[in-house]
Amino acid sequence: MSKIKTALVTGGSRGIGAAIVARFASEGWNVIFTYVSNTAAAEEVAKTTGARAVKCDAGSEAEILSLIKTLDDEGISIDTLVNNVGITGPKRRMEEVTAETLEEVMRVNITGVVLMCREAVKRMSTTHGGRGGMIVNLSSTATAAGSPNQWIDYSASKGAIDIITRGLSREVGAEGIRVNAVAPGYTLTDMAREGEIEARFDSFKHEVPLGRIVTV
Repeated sequence: MSKIKTALVTGGSRGIGAAIVARFASEGWNVIFTYVSNTAAAEEVAKTTGARAVKCDAGSEAEILSLIKTLDDEGISIDTLVNNVGITGPKRRMEEVTAETLEEVMRVNITGVVLMCREAVKRMSTTHGGRGGMIVNLSSTATAAGSPNQWIDYSASKGAIDIITRGLSREVGAEGIRVNAVAPGYTLTDMAREGEIEARFDSFKHEVPLGRIVTV
């Protein structure tokens, strides 16, 4: 009998993250996902998918290490890490960006991803005695235009994800770890609604070959 594989998904309580959790669960994977504050949403995803919800700020090194230690202590090996979690902060032009918002966006979208990748590599790499695995980082099509009048710094953070993915894929490919990035197109999520861009989606449809916006 083949061993049931385990996927760790950051930010899996809603939107694209919840859809990722549901897909892995439907394929028979053991799924663990993180959330920060929306306990009700996390519990609902866990209930409907059978996945395990763990409260963890995926931008905090202390909380990441605590989560990984818990999994290590339970003898759980991660076969796939999906770095889905990401934040935009409020809609803003460049002259409205604050250091506080910038630091928070980069902490979650870049620092947290690098730290999660670090811990995954330590355990997956054949160099460290691991059996290999997969890392998938969520990028964004926003990197193409840079999100003017909206989230330039957020787009920059996703551009960094592309670079991290390229570099890490070359660094650990020979050690049994596949590293890829996925850049979702226009997707109607809570983030889109909260960012006040839902109303603009109709004007984007001509850019999509299928002529429609993704919903989750």
